[in-house]
Amino acid sequence: MRRRYMSIWFRHFATDRMARLHPELKGKAFLLYAPERGRMVVKASSQALSKEGIAPGMVVADVRAILPSVEVFPDEPKAEEKFLSDLAEWCFRYTPAVATDSPDGLILDISGCPHLWGGELSYLKTIISRLQKGGYDVRAAIADTIGTAWAIAHYGTDQPIVASGKQAEALLTLPPAALRLDDITLQRMGKLGFRQISQFIHIPRSNLRRRFGDGLLIRLGQALGTEHETFYPVQPAPVYQERLPCLEPIRTAKGIEIALSRLLETLCERFSREGKGMRTGIFKGYRIDGEVEQIGIGTSRASRNAAHLFKLFELKISEIEPALGIELFVLEATLVEDVGETQEALWNTGGNNPKVIAELLDNIAGKVGMQAIHRYLPQEHYWPESSVKEVNSLEEQPETEWRTDRPRPLHLLPRPEPVDVMVVLPDYPPLHFRYKGNIIRVVKADGPERIEQEWWLQTGPPRDYYRVEDENGARYWLFRLGLYGNEKPQWFLHGFFV
Repeated sequence: MRRRYMSIWFRHFATDRMARLHPELKGKAFLLYAPERGRMVVKASSQALSKEGIAPGMVVADVRAILPSVEVFPDEPKAEEKFLSDLAEWCFRYTPAVATDSPDGLILDISGCPHLWGGELSYLKTIISRLQKGGYDVRAAIADTIGTAWAIAHYGTDQPIVASGKQAEALLTLPPAALRLDDITLQRMGKLGFRQISQFIHIPRSNLRRRFGDGLLIRLGQALGTEHETFYPVQPAPVYQERLPCLEPIRTAKGIEIALSRLLETLCERFSREGKGMRTGIFKGYRIDGEVEQIGIGTSRASRNAAHLFKLFELKISEIEPALGIELFVLEATLVEDVGETQEALWNTGGNNPKVIAELLDNIAGKVGMQAIHRYLPQEHYWPESSVKEVNSLEEQPETEWRTDRPRPLHLLPRPEPVDVMVVLPDYPPLHFRYKGNIIRVVKADGPERIEQEWWLQTGPPRDYYRVEDENGARYWLFRLGLYGNEKPQWFLHGFFV
């Protein structure tokens, strides 16, 4: 099947977005600005202001000299990018494949879709009509390639639908800028008198490459269909999603809690039927002023316990600012995993229950952050720093038992730190040692305990460990690397006892 694409161009996207957020601006002359080289420069102008000849790139002071009453607002590129992504998701009702074309456009892969609306012309008119009713000034075009659809949408004046295989004919009368070329290439073409694509489309490719580089040939090939152009569609909304519209805007924390509770109950019932559970989730509130408030949670293991999940969200409900009111609540499970029957049967049991432990960790993580919680398991290695490993899951089981026949420090340094010591005899513990500039005098000591690394991993001198105690009762774990007589050994501090 031949691919067909639609390009949608929002001619005043940034200002149309502002007018939607502030309805009092609809039909008025206003602009968006941003600082640039010490001056305030126009980034976007409303449709009414564009009719006065005001265009992006002009200095705001000059515009105010011409139109003193013009209203100005700061440009918000990140918010505009997010808004464009939201519009892309809105277009999923017309096609499952939609990509953003920053900063002011969308690309739709409409292959196999238009017949549901009675053909391509009716399909195109339906989309444009819906967007225009939403307050957007838009143009759109359909073609076999993204490049040609984009060119016709931005520069075409006649037929918005290009018949299959007719890209070259549709491009002939358009300016070089319709090929999405960079400014340097366009300046060179202008100096040579190229005003239409028809003036160079048949020139040998080698001549065009020598004069303008590969960029022109790639863009021309993409428009004609001889060069591949990658299409990056926006990912659809999560499958596990529940929505709750409100008859009246919700402004209170209690109302938000009720909405969250209902959504969790519905979603967890679905999880129970499908044997799934939530690992990460997002709770969104769509305010009547167009803003979206959201909070998110993560769990140590997949959960479908509505009460437990509610407690995790409840810790963050205070972050939601309802303002004038929230008219729609959405709960999304962005990461879902399987939940076994055995795991589910353990919900109401106590004791050493992994599920109960997971819920406890989730509650702690909601207050201090998941990054503050670590789990360690033993490994079959002799050197202390290699005898434990950090894991991310409560499901992972240890490969060996924890060693309890030898005393080990509660705080083990990730890497042994070198120290200077005073030793009376070779096999004696140190009388004192220097650590971080302080002299620590040893009053008690026990050892040595010799530990060697596995020969198949690394060969080298053994370690002789000593437990020592200072005058204040603090205890340390020191070791000597190497033996006296062969070469001068080194001393290291490896941990602290409590």
